[in-house]
Order: sequence, then C-alpha cells, then structure tokens
Amino acid sequence: MYHSTKHKIHVLLHPELGDTRWDKILNAFIIVLIVLNVAAVILETVQPIHDKYAVFFHYFDMVSVFIFTIEYLLRVWSCNHDPRYQHKFHGRLHYIFSTEALIDLIAILPFYIHVVVGLDLRVLRILRLLRFFRLFRLTAYMKSAKMVRSVFTLRANELKLSFVLITFVIIIASCLMYFAEHNTQPDKFSSIPATMWWAVVTVTSIGYGDMVPISTLGKTLSGIISFMGLAIFALPAGIITAGFLEEIGKAKRKKHINCPHCHQPINVDDLHQDHHEHH
Repeated sequence: MYHSTKHKIHVLLHPELGDTRWDKILNAFIIVLIVLNVAAVILETVQPIHDKYAVFFHYFDMVSVFIFTIEYLLRVWSCNHDPRYQHKFHGRLHYIFSTEALIDLIAILPFYIHVVVGLDLRVLRILRLLRFFRLFRLTAYMKSAKMVRSVFTLRANELKLSFVLITFVIIIASCLMYFAEHNTQPDKFSSIPATMWWAVVTVTSIGYGDMVPISTLGKTLSGIISFMGLAIFALPAGIITAGFLEEIGKAKRKKHINCPHCHQPINVDDLHQDHHEHH
C-alpha cells in the first residue's frame, strides 16, 4: 500500500509518466496557479494596484506557497521511484540538489525567509522577485518542455561551437574597429573593451547608434562585420531548428503504451521487435 501510494503520487506529479484524467486536472491546476503567481508578481509592482489589493496579494501568496510546499515535499518523498534517485537517503539528497528541485525550493524560499528571519522591506522586495522562478516550473508540467531540453542537450556541442565563433567575431571586430576609429573618436572608441559594446550591438544587428564609425575605413569594416554577424547568428538558429525537426520526427515515429503492472511507458516498436525475436 505504501509503495503503491508513493508510485501513484510520483506519476501524478510527473505528467510525462501518466495520462489519466487526474494527471491532466492536476497539471492544469498547477500551470494556472504558476501563471497567476507570475501575474501577481508583475501587478504588485504597480503601486496603485498593490495599495488597493495588498491584502489579497498577501493571502494569495500564502495559499500558493502552502500548495507549492506540499507539492515539493511530495516530490522529495516519492522521488525514489525515479531510477536516478532510488536510494532512500542519498537518492533524495541527490534529488534535492537537482536543478528541478532547486527551482521548486527557490520559488517558495523568500516567503519562509521573511517569516523566520524577518527582513528589511527593500531586501524583501528583491527576494520576492525570486518568485519569478515559479515560471520555470512550468517546464515540469508541459510535455513539450522535454523536447526543448532534449534539443539543447543533443545539440549542445554544435551550439557551443557557434557561440565560440560569435565570441571570436566580436573580439576580432572590436580590435579592428578600435584601430580604425580610436584616433578619430578617442572618447567613444577609447579602448578595445569599450569597443566591444559596439561590436556586440553590430554583430547582433541591434545597432543602438550610440557608437558610430565616421572614418571611411571604419564604415567599410562596419558593413563587413554586419554581414558577418547575420551569417554567424544564423548558425545557432539553424542548429536549433534542425534539432526540433528531428525531435518532432522521433515523437511521431514513437508510440507508447503503459505497462498494466508498473504503469511505465513501453515502446511499441520494442514490443514488436521482441515478438519477432521470440518467433
């Protein structure tokens, strides 16, 4: 009974493991609550709204923290059903320090810090902004978020290479523009680190216009660097797009059913393969 209950709680809190009516209801409730919490943090910064609804915001935060705390404790309690956290003590400790659990903890921590320690109002306001971390918890309740994580994980090496190339372009562009414009505009292009701001906004095609080359050489280099920026920044976009197309293709090819005994997903293709091997 104990293990069965723990398993049901674990599946209920992980939408990718179950697809029952209660899974959908709980997932929808948590998603709506997270969105409302983020909206409350945003609206609280509008002074007239905060003054008028301060009591409501306070009690809404209390109720939300209570719900999120129960959810956090249930996740820690039931995490042993995940193969990564099987050990009763060390497994839970490993889970507590995982990215997912730390986000859950940071989202509710400011409330308890204020209650237990008591803080200056200015410090409290800064800490309360940590409630924006509740927005990141949406990834735990949206199956599509797994696809996003998978794309960035599988394409990590290609993305790292593209960002290294972007860094190289920014450094080279800064050096070239510094030597081209320093004598003409020593106040703006005063050093290579100062020129890096111009390189960043030019390579990213933002171009604020606060630092503009006026020499012929500077303008020529600026045009070349702008075209290079367009080409270089297309690399990560293409890598991510290709990754998404690949993951969507995999998702369409894979069909899963749940095991009637352990309720874990089973790949239908694997079942077919086992069937053929058996015969």
